[in-house]
Amino acid sequence: MSLFQHSVTASEVGTRLDKLLSEINPETSRSQVQTWISKGLVRVNQQEVKANYKCQAADMLEWSIPETETTNILPENIPLDIIYEDQDLLVVNKEKGMVVHPSAGHQTGTMVNALIYHCQDLSGINGVERPGIVHRIDKDTSGLLVVAKNDVAHKHLSEQMSDKTIERKYEAIVHGEIPHETGMVDAPIGRDPKDRQKMGVVDNGKPAITHFQVLKSFPDYTHIECQLETGRTHQIRVHMRYIGYPLVGDPKYGPRKTMDTDGQVLHAKSLGFTHPKTGERLKFEAPLPSYFEEVLDYIKKMY
Repeated sequence: MSLFQHSVTASEVGTRLDKLLSEINPETSRSQVQTWISKGLVRVNQQEVKANYKCQAADMLEWSIPETETTNILPENIPLDIIYEDQDLLVVNKEKGMVVHPSAGHQTGTMVNALIYHCQDLSGINGVERPGIVHRIDKDTSGLLVVAKNDVAHKHLSEQMSDKTIERKYEAIVHGEIPHETGMVDAPIGRDPKDRQKMGVVDNGKPAITHFQVLKSFPDYTHIECQLETGRTHQIRVHMRYIGYPLVGDPKYGPRKTMDTDGQVLHAKSLGFTHPKTGERLKFEAPLPSYFEEVLDYIKKMY
């Protein structure tokens, strides 16, 4: 455990504690600093304070940085569809059915196992279980993810997530015929109080906004494009169910009678962000995978 100190300067007065510490530690994200604060690793004038504390002139900040943990995740030679790679990041087109990172019940066969085999360096901001992982998509959702190779890139990309400057578009097929061409769902998402394994629209949830556009309508189904302003767990799945158009094949939020598609028909088709080192705006597209096309063809033949 390493101990650091910093005396607040005149230009830093009024800055939130978590923001200031993330600026002082350029390889550390604001969310990581918030974790330090919640664990009591940060003190101001020898007192524990909250992340939103506004720093005052001559405040003495003290913080301890935990030693880097070693990972027990085994590298596995699993093929990855890498559509872009440089010294700072990768963009991966994840296949349906692959878990992004190890968790209870999924210690092997994940995208992280494959990434560790593929490259030696991944950022450590999200801990040893999620090296390099800036954002996630569900196991049965296919499509694009950006992965950070170092902490500076990770921090920059995470800030773009927070600032809503990362562009993420998805395509999905939902039950029901949506009668209008475009729409927006602005409804907070949190744990479902009746089922802790699910998320839901709840009064005390985190803000969540999903925009959608109809691509093709059928009598009982609609092919849509969704764009996220926020990135809550299961956001598109929860929001579309909330307005009465649950995703086809969704075992958690869909109707009991749905197509047997091994999970929701949802594909992260485009991803745009600013490169953390060059400042260049990058955009990537992933074509619809075969499973998605097959469902579309099946629906078209029905009508």
